Amino acid sequence: MPPVNFIHETAIVDPGARIGDGARIWHWTHICTGAVIGENCNLGQNVFVANKVVIGNGCKIQNNVSVYEGVILEDEVFCGPSMVFTNIYNPRAAIRKMDQVRSTLVKRGATLGANSTIVCGVTIGRYAFVGAGSVVNADIADHALVVGNPARQIGWVCQCGESLAENLSCVVCGKKYIRTAQGLSESGL
Repeated sequence: MPPVNFIHETAIVDPGARIGDGARIWHWTHICTGAVIGENCNLGQNVFVANKVVIGNGCKIQNNVSVYEGVILEDEVFCGPSMVFTNIYNPRAAIRKMDQVRSTLVKRGATLGANSTIVCGVTIGRYAFVGAGSVVNADIADHALVVGNPARQIGWVCQCGESLAENLSCVVCGKKYIRTAQGLSESGL
């Protein structure tokens, strides 16, 4: 028997939104028509999920995050508290620009730290780690550790989330990595 969804009584789920089995939707969250949320996701308090957003399986979105149209989260993405996505590069209140939405792709297993800002139109690589408060305005490689404003790479992280040693191995879980065109990939050794 599949896990039962939990949707708090204060949450709003518009007709036409799709929510996978085992999802947990907490207080004052709003999921718009056309949004797709995968299985076993956890959406914290005061989360907004716009129309046409796709959220993969096993994602965790902490309190006060708005996921705007044009954002795609692959499986097991972590969005820290109050982090920010944008979807229009140069918005104006008096000019409707929804025809200028720039897509943002966050690949499998990435972590977006608390209060980080993701400027629209970027791709964040698999298992990348964006430090708290960082402003991402360019693509991030697989397994890259980035911090600052604008975000700059300062190291590499393991799939388990720990920083890698200079030889690209993890002292916590023992995984080893090799450099690739996309960043890092787990070594078959």
